[in-house]
Amino acid sequence: MNTNKLAICFAFQGCLSAAVIPAQAAPQFANTTVIALKPQAVAQLQEEVHRFLNEWHDDAAHSRLSYFDKMTPDAVYIGTDKTERWTLDEFKTWAKPHFARPSAWAFKVNGRHLQMTEDQSVIWFDEQLTTAMGLCQASGVIRNTPQGLKIAHYQLSLAVPNELVDYLGKAVRQWESSGKLPAGDVK
Repeated sequence: MNTNKLAICFAFQGCLSAAVIPAQAAPQFANTTVIALKPQAVAQLQEEVHRFLNEWHDDAAHSRLSYFDKMTPDAVYIGTDKTERWTLDEFKTWAKPHFARPSAWAFKVNGRHLQMTEDQSVIWFDEQLTTAMGLCQASGVIRNTPQGLKIAHYQLSLAVPNELVDYLGKAVRQWESSGKLPAGDVK
């Protein structure tokens, strides 16, 4: 191989991930398989995935129903509330009033990480987002299908500073038991 980079795959508890790394940085672990994928092909797919996800978020920001076409028929969307686990059809129903507005919601991507299976048929990612709720983190799974990229799973969560976890845990427990928030201001 006449390149200074290798595509490397790690097998860990049945999960396979791929990343392009400098050849000299290839770890010498047992059960590590180095595959000669063309770095250019991996980089091209990574660019395509970033573009695809950015378009998906832009569809929501402009209330374009093509947002839902970018999801698999068996897709699952998990929102920030504990009750928000939707199939694609349930998610469409929930989101309908939001998509009736000029902007359903707007997520600005601050950063994203991608990994993929050796055959590039499954891609998973995590991203950090600025939203109307504040800073959020999300993760998802994309299938690389003959019809193109499709989101099979997406989970959105509010990023909570560790210093607020005890307070928020108490507030959630009190809310769930009484429907009231704890006394005192959040600072």
